[in-house]
Amino acid sequence: MAIRILYFSQDGCMACSEQEPILLEVERNCGVKVERIAIDPTKGRSLIKEHRLSVTPTILFVREGKELERFEGLVHQEQLSEAIRRHL
Repeated sequence: MAIRILYFSQDGCMACSEQEPILLEVERNCGVKVERIAIDPTKGRSLIKEHRLSVTPTILFVREGKELERFEGLVHQEQLSEAIRRHL
């Protein structure tokens, strides 16, 4: 089964605004699709708890429901590309 790349963000998050163009570039260069999930802190409590989110942005690499790797905060293109290569 393929890996899933989950990207959690929230409105008004400055680091999330910086992360988005990096994700677009990684998608283009690595041929992957990132699943974007906007978190509403008041309505998204179940997602926050389920994925143990403490900051945004958070990027998770998941295979068959198991977390393979986690990045919290702004992540640069090189780090994401390396992680994709490790898990593909």
